[in-house]
Amino acid sequence: MKYLVFSSPAPGQDAAYNDWYDNVHLKDLLDIPGVTGATRYRLQRTDSGPGSPAHDYLAIYELDGEPGEVMAQLMARASDGRIHISDALDVGSVVQGLYEQI
Repeated sequence: MKYLVFSSPAPGQDAAYNDWYDNVHLKDLLDIPGVTGATRYRLQRTDSGPGSPAHDYLAIYELDGEPGEVMAQLMARASDGRIHISDALDVGSVVQGLYEQI
């Protein structure tokens, strides 16, 4: 199972966003039982093709275990402060979802 998170930094906060994501947020999520890996991607904007993605960044987390339990842990840790959310993240930009292989 994959947990995909699309997000963007707050305006003018690219460096702080990437520092937080790489040095704090990834560790916070990888500490959750059932989260076994993470890979980050930055959008490469081009003029080819129709449309343009709304998000600058994508993180793909590898989940091993029951997805509902992993997500419950994630929400609990976000609520009690064990997952720190930086002001450098544009919280309104976040789109997330669980994807299973077909």
